[in-house]
Amino acid sequence: MYVIGLDIGGANIKVADNDRQASAQAFKLWMTPEKTGDTIVGMLKPFGRPDALAVTMTGELADCFRTKAEGVDRILSEVERIAETPVFVWQTGAEFVQPDVAREIPLLVSAANWHALATWLGRMVPSGNSLLIDIGSTTADIIPILDGLPIAAGMTDIERLKSSELVYTGVRRTPVCSLAHTVPLEEGQCAIAAEVFATMLDVNLVLGEIPEDHDNTDTANGRPATIPEAVDRLSRMLCCDRTEVTTGDIRQMATFFSDVQLRLLRGALDRVLSALTAEVETVIVAGGGQFLAERLVQSHPRVRSASVHRLSDQFDGDSSVAACAVAVARLGSERLRL
Repeated sequence: MYVIGLDIGGANIKVADNDRQASAQAFKLWMTPEKTGDTIVGMLKPFGRPDALAVTMTGELADCFRTKAEGVDRILSEVERIAETPVFVWQTGAEFVQPDVAREIPLLVSAANWHALATWLGRMVPSGNSLLIDIGSTTADIIPILDGLPIAAGMTDIERLKSSELVYTGVRRTPVCSLAHTVPLEEGQCAIAAEVFATMLDVNLVLGEIPEDHDNTDTANGRPATIPEAVDRLSRMLCCDRTEVTTGDIRQMATFFSDVQLRLLRGALDRVLSALTAEVETVIVAGGGQFLAERLVQSHPRVRSASVHRLSDQFDGDSSVAACAVAVARLGSERLRL
């Protein structure tokens, strides 16, 4: 069965099939939710006609919807509008349901993409204690897996935030002002602007963790994702422009924000590990922030010696970044019967 997976987020849509083809596209769902279906149609053009669409989502949290139930309904209505084949939705009960059922149990399909990914990747570690660390543009997931199955303490967003299995920080979209109020400057400290002048994308551009992309204008000021533009955006955090600060000042600030984010994630990892009764033997790292996930593993004494499986070693860049879409596509091809 040929299945195409859709991972529909509030800022990105990811599409993948069960035959190693994948793509990801920035899409500001909260601004134009009515264009969701048409955007998906455009992304589906390089793919063949599927036997089914397998859907997971996080976009229901977008503030254009008054409730998650409304978000689930609107997103699924957009998918159904453009679908030429049956649509199925993954839920945290570890099964696919039809859209009408998904509408009846919206909290089980809301933000269920992490569960699909952990369920699919669990087969890489069929026995023992393991951990999935998936860091994307916006959030990070830290999911414990036992004998190949996810054993997360939380299922809904709020439960996962409380358990630290969901950390709302990522390598692109996170505003740097959410991480600190002051930064080191020269020999002292300087307060920063409480404005979205710059994001972690700029930090990672300056530090060389993310490559420049002249065509990408999904940035804080709508200018390209290049190092010079990132320097400008980070300068604004000090209420300056590039003529008032040095390259060394900006790099020092970028390094500081990167270290603060790592400490935030390490604290979350501490809390997840404290709930486990046995040591973690294997860590799977995934997502567009895989580099940060690896750094997190190396920085933590309880998982530093664990075996590390990199999703990017098995898939190309698009498939690795669109991992949740790949997961629902693969799970759909195995479990759906039409």
